[in-house]
Amino acid sequence: MRGLIRFSVIVPVVVAGFGAGVLALWPVGAPEPAAFPPGDAERGAYLARASGCVSCHTNAAAKGLALAGGAPLDTPFGIFVPPNITPHPTAGIGGWTIQDFAKAVRQGVSPEGDPYYPVFTYSFYAGFTDQEIADLWEAFRTVPPVADAAPAHDVGFPFSFRSGLKLWRAAYLDAPETDALMGTSSPWNRGRLLVEGAAHCAACHTGRTLAGGLDASARFAGNDSLPGGSKAPSILTADLLEGGWTVANLAYALQSGLLPNGDAFGGSMAEVVAEGTSYLTDADRAAIATYLLDADGTGTIPTPPPPATETPMAGMDHSQMDMTNEN
Repeated sequence: MRGLIRFSVIVPVVVAGFGAGVLALWPVGAPEPAAFPPGDAERGAYLARASGCVSCHTNAAAKGLALAGGAPLDTPFGIFVPPNITPHPTAGIGGWTIQDFAKAVRQGVSPEGDPYYPVFTYSFYAGFTDQEIADLWEAFRTVPPVADAAPAHDVGFPFSFRSGLKLWRAAYLDAPETDALMGTSSPWNRGRLLVEGAAHCAACHTGRTLAGGLDASARFAGNDSLPGGSKAPSILTADLLEGGWTVANLAYALQSGLLPNGDAFGGSMAEVVAEGTSYLTDADRAAIATYLLDADGTGTIPTPPPPATETPMAGMDHSQMDMTNEN
């Protein structure tokens, strides 16, 4: 009997250990090009703003230095801290090659071959071209190096087992659909490229599964479980139109942070505007609005109904913002 008990305990442990070993040996990622085109720092800085690199990797609330590490993100899986991505050789990414950088950004794989946690929105950047990678790389190299490394993630088992992320990648890692569609306008296609790719709007405005993957059945329908307990509203076309949004006022909100009713974005959306969309061109903000308000690319955006007269208090947190004006 004792032998049977030992067997029933030891066998699962051995099987689990074998499975963990197999996962650890399972390679992820593909080789990046041996050479990249010359980068343009100005274009790269623009893309970094559009992609949220600055807002995520800078702890503005704590008056942190640019790209020296972001504010901790409290999630059900643990606390994640965006790392220092300044060109410091040890505390940042100054010791990387451009191939290391490309693999991190487009594939979510570290220079050591380990998968990054999907709190890093690399899946949305999978379609970045070699030129865009070179531009970003050149832009980051112009940032003053910061010698202080960001704190480590605080993630408990089993999520601390990095190799387990390979299973997550197999289930959820998909490249964004950003290719231009025939028969649609240039602004719509540009908006699609930004919304589905660089601006990664779905990362906040789409709910998650229990495993942390995007819930494809709830795309853009809002998310009540953002890091820190915040919420993001629906940005479905029907909901935006019902809320009184137009291309003009949505584009203006992405520039100024001001809503049509005179209120202002708060919390995480205020940060997105302040550190990201406010730096975009008028044409790109209008393109984002065009895409969101014409999900099917019909070329026709209905006139929204008049918004409700009751408005939320100014300055409230993004978790309480009602972009649909449903009162």
